[in-house]
Amino acid sequence: LIDEIIIPELGNNALNALGDGAILDGQLAFSTDSFVVSPLFFPGGDIGKLSVCGTVNDLAMCGAEPKYLSLALIIEEGLPAEDLRRVVASIKSAAEAAGVQVVTGDTKVVERGRGDGLYINTAGIGLVKYPGLGPDKMRPGDAVLLSGTAGDHGAAVMLARDGLMEGEIRSDCAALNGLAFALLDSGAQVRVLRDPTRGGVATTLCEFAESAKLGIELDEAAIPVRRDVSAACALLGLDPLYCANEGKMLAVVAPEDAQAALAALRLLRERPELPQRLLSLASYARAGLKARGLRIIESETPIIPIYTYEMENSLTSAKRLYDAGVYVNPVLPPAAAPGECLLRVSCMATHTEALLDEAMDIIAEVLGKDEHV
Repeated sequence: LIDEIIIPELGNNALNALGDGAILDGQLAFSTDSFVVSPLFFPGGDIGKLSVCGTVNDLAMCGAEPKYLSLALIIEEGLPAEDLRRVVASIKSAAEAAGVQVVTGDTKVVERGRGDGLYINTAGIGLVKYPGLGPDKMRPGDAVLLSGTAGDHGAAVMLARDGLMEGEIRSDCAALNGLAFALLDSGAQVRVLRDPTRGGVATTLCEFAESAKLGIELDEAAIPVRRDVSAACALLGLDPLYCANEGKMLAVVAPEDAQAALAALRLLRERPELPQRLLSLASYARAGLKARGLRIIESETPIIPIYTYEMENSLTSAKRLYDAGVYVNPVLPPAAAPGECLLRVSCMATHTEALLDEAMDIIAEVLGKDEHV
């Protein structure tokens, strides 16, 4: 369908990449997805939550920060108004949790019997923060990581569809932008990210292999699958590796970074609040440094640069801060232009506001003696 009909007629550089979204002018990511699921409500989610998380995740897999969504509702005549209210409330909750806004949309009504209750299309725009991701970046020896158990969403929906509601199997439907950015910020050499939705883990990896012209060897025993999901798939005649996921991420990373990246993913699974906590602390530190009269470079990352200008001054300031109990990284030529040297203050999720206040007081005391800072 895609290779023989769509691409020959509509192909261009952005479309031909066949990614989760298109990268436009190197700065914007644009993605669209349509959601057709029965039943509309299932354990762990519903079509509304799914429509937000699906497009947010597609943008995040492009290395983009999701910002804005469109929402189109195709409503079958006779859909109970209370069901529609539940779906819209779920959309609101999922959008707020993912940090995106629904800014435009459309509604259509189709005749009874022609819409399966409700179809949703969402499109999303994001700002590219981590360019250069893609299967073409994969290299021999790279490691494939999966952020959690495989097949949860597909098993949950199919059991709900067949009326087999007993048990604890729930969809994994969730926004992945926080998890993806935490991995990308970790320093690991990430080649490509994907959320293995339709076709599951196995189909996504086949697409990777085809794009990269490489084979991928899987240790099936090392791939986590819930016991009840495995049993349900056996009952339904399915393979969990081919079942959809809506809240899991596949990452291909450089082999030397695999264990550190895997440890980071496991920590984030146990403490998912850490990325937001880190961003909150970084914002607190930026405001505190500015309030103390220091000139910083504005950014949204946990790394806060402070101008110290000349190389000798930067080295001296870094040494004085170290002696006072605060470690910073001096950035010197050629990493910085002559006369534009700086110090990098790095926040960590394990810091506290009290500890940051103490550090900022020391920074202000040490650097405040320098009339050039």
